[in-house]
Amino acid sequence: MPYDLKEIAAISGMPGLYRLVRPTRAGVIIEALNDKGTRSVAAAQNKVSLLQEISIYTQDYDQTVPLSEVFDRIQQQHGADFSLSNKSNDQELVTFMEGIIPDYDRERVYLSDIKKLVQWYNIVSQRLEYQAPATEDEATESEATKKEVAEQAAEEAPATPVAADTSPKKKTVKKTAEPAADEAMSTAGIIPAPEADTAPANPEAAVAKPAKKAPAKKKAE
Repeated sequence: MPYDLKEIAAISGMPGLYRLVRPTRAGVIIEALNDKGTRSVAAAQNKVSLLQEISIYTQDYDQTVPLSEVFDRIQQQHGADFSLSNKSNDQELVTFMEGIIPDYDRERVYLSDIKKLVQWYNIVSQRLEYQAPATEDEATESEATKKEVAEQAAEEAPATPVAADTSPKKKTVKKTAEPAADEAMSTAGIIPAPEADTAPANPEAAVAKPAKKAPAKKKAE
């Protein structure tokens, strides 16, 4: 983003632009974006409009141009030679707007909006640092430089000795992968009943008793 607008806001009933410092119980502490940088408190009932969330209507009803992009276009076209102000004549302001957004909506964007746009840009361009977006060649060169530095650091890093593993090898038991949450279990959701534990150590295990012998028949006397 050429101009960082995420903390810059226009506040109803207060001229100019302000930087949001921190919220309070009574509202929000603001800092005037001017030479004095005076701090004050904007009451909770004041409408705070972040510039980052403001867009300009175009002739395509569902399409708008973010204010950050509009500011970038102005910077690219006019640079430091921007001489318009909110007091410039109407024709100059309309011509300027047509050059920045040729398809802006003439019915929903009023002359007062154009004046406000010019006023805000003058404040932002004087108080905030403009960061030109990186070109494709610069981005490629930056990535190549990072890769070269990483490779050089890897070559210069000392080799870490690997200690011999003398511990006895354990038999590896392959675990069955657990099913994903949206997959059926192999038992189709039915949990099989556990087998009875008949180990002697289990006090609840059933102990097999020896079968009783049938009573011997008495011989006839």
